[in-house]
Amino acid sequence: MNTPDFSAERLIPAPEDPAGWEAWRTALAQWRNETRQALDYDGGTYQQAAFAWVPGCYVCCMVMLWDELFYDRHSNRFTPERFLEHGRREFGGYDAVVLWHAYPNLGFDGRNQFDVYRDGPGGLQGLRELVAALHLGRVRVFLNYNPWDTGTRPEPGGHLAALAELVGEADADGVFLDTMRHGSSNLRTRLDEARPGVALESESTLPLERVHDHQMSWAQWYPDTEAPGVLRNRWFERRHMMHHTRRWDRDHSEELHSAWMNGAGILVWENVFGSWNGWHARDRSLLRAMISVQRAFSHLFSGEGWVPLMPTLQPRVYASLWQGDGLRLWTLVNRGEADVSGPLLEVEADEQTLCFDLITGELAEGGRRGETWEFGGRLAGRGVAAFLALEPERLDGRLQGFLAQQRERNTSIEPDTAFPERQVRRIEPPPVHICTYLPEGMIAVPAWSGEMRSVFRLRECGTTVAAPFVNEWRPKFPRLHTPVEEVQMVNLVTYALDQREVTNGEFLEFLCSSGYRPSHTERFLDHWHRGEPLSEEVNQPVTWVDLDDAQAYALWAGKRLPTETEWQHAFETQPLAFTRPAVDGPVPRVWNWTESEHTDGHTRFCLLKGGSDFAAQGSEWYADGGPRPPAFTSKLLLGSPGINRRATVGFRCAVTLREWG
Repeated sequence: MNTPDFSAERLIPAPEDPAGWEAWRTALAQWRNETRQALDYDGGTYQQAAFAWVPGCYVCCMVMLWDELFYDRHSNRFTPERFLEHGRREFGGYDAVVLWHAYPNLGFDGRNQFDVYRDGPGGLQGLRELVAALHLGRVRVFLNYNPWDTGTRPEPGGHLAALAELVGEADADGVFLDTMRHGSSNLRTRLDEARPGVALESESTLPLERVHDHQMSWAQWYPDTEAPGVLRNRWFERRHMMHHTRRWDRDHSEELHSAWMNGAGILVWENVFGSWNGWHARDRSLLRAMISVQRAFSHLFSGEGWVPLMPTLQPRVYASLWQGDGLRLWTLVNRGEADVSGPLLEVEADEQTLCFDLITGELAEGGRRGETWEFGGRLAGRGVAAFLALEPERLDGRLQGFLAQQRERNTSIEPDTAFPERQVRRIEPPPVHICTYLPEGMIAVPAWSGEMRSVFRLRECGTTVAAPFVNEWRPKFPRLHTPVEEVQMVNLVTYALDQREVTNGEFLEFLCSSGYRPSHTERFLDHWHRGEPLSEEVNQPVTWVDLDDAQAYALWAGKRLPTETEWQHAFETQPLAFTRPAVDGPVPRVWNWTESEHTDGHTRFCLLKGGSDFAAQGSEWYADGGPRPPAFTSKLLLGSPGINRRATVGFRCAVTLREWG
């Protein structure tokens, strides 16, 4: 009989009927042996000491670099200690993090993905110090690479040279290959020259031919069977680490089950490009229960003694066996929603065999039945279990210490599956002076109440709330980049809006008069020369200012920034009034800051209006660019001052009018 070819499968499905499992396992073993021979596979970089950390890298966290748990805006510094403590408490700790940095903001200006890392707090030295702090917490660090970023500032030596240089300077441990199935051989060579032990992790399905030099890959939205199937690349190379992820799902138990049955890892991802999709209590407790066992027995999970789908004594309960060094370890999952109690496994064992429940650290419930042992207990609905069988002489001090730690841990599976909601709130600005006259250069806008319709391009960062597809328990991947309308009831009092943006010359007058200097000066007025604008740019909109800089100017001028609804209503009702004549040449169009800062406790953002002359070309993943109609709104995730200040964002001011006219 010909051996089935599983090469086209991402996850090799398992037979539903247990009667077919033994033949399936035989076919798996034959396919693996024949495929490894056909590829002349020898283990590649996995045999190098520099990559010894890879098989134990089970829990990876995708962290937004500007998440408020990870970055403090007031001190303009990263807070890795606070972030890692949260990870230990909620998820059992992280083995690695991906420092996600640029998307979905990439493309608002001409800076490229490497510039975003360079422009963070403290520059590249600050990035290296951040990586060092994470290393001190025993966490590996991945930088992110966006291959589609070809429409912003080109790197003089090309992407691969810039990426390798950045990895070396930051002392990073790996590169996450966004949207990619694999990197080039040239990339592998450059990384090896920059730093030993730099792992490559692909987002899309990694082909078998590149498993030898790509030590990690995502298992993203891999559909599984009722009886858990086998991750193809994990079966092919047991030391290859895969991280399950379904970033928009609210129920992660299927990912956790597959990881548990395959000895694989999990990607924790709650802040999804600025949209909150938090893990509920049950899934967090499942991961905490799993991870201590995986870390303690990583040598078994990455070894050659894996036997998938061993028989169990309960319906909808499935088990994998991991054996080596005189140890036999079973990982079990309950696919049902109801708890299961009683015997779970029957295994061959003599009278001296010790059997432990690895989750609780206690001797396993059960006893001998002839020449076999039956052991089990209570297995929660959608829960996991692990049992270990060994002879007494194998119970060494290390294992005894692990069992003692497990007895001390809170390893119970929490039943709560309520979604951990987070409310988005607007950050209110300080009160400002109310005008009783119309200031020069401003256009009066009468009071108005009604429905306002704003248009966004559907992006993963969402609109004024999280992305709408987060609201489903089993979402399909969204149809991104299409228009989405947001309707709100608006009540506007009479106000006035600047006819044009604040200019470089006006901002210089503000600095001279007020003595204002921002607390953190990264990229502040980056286009000025020796503290002054170029003569030909005096009457052009001031840019390279962040929201705080704009608010400071407005306060000095006795004004404020307009809300996004005031800006839109003014331009919709009086479009010709805000058409700015060219002064000393063409005036560039720039996005306008608005008084619309929001936060959900993890992501800060502001809504921009107006569009800009700049539009990055070449990928739909870029942020919005080009001229935009008044109803169009773009969401900018806020980071450090050096990131927020851009060549394409300026501002104009507003005032509230009372007893005027």
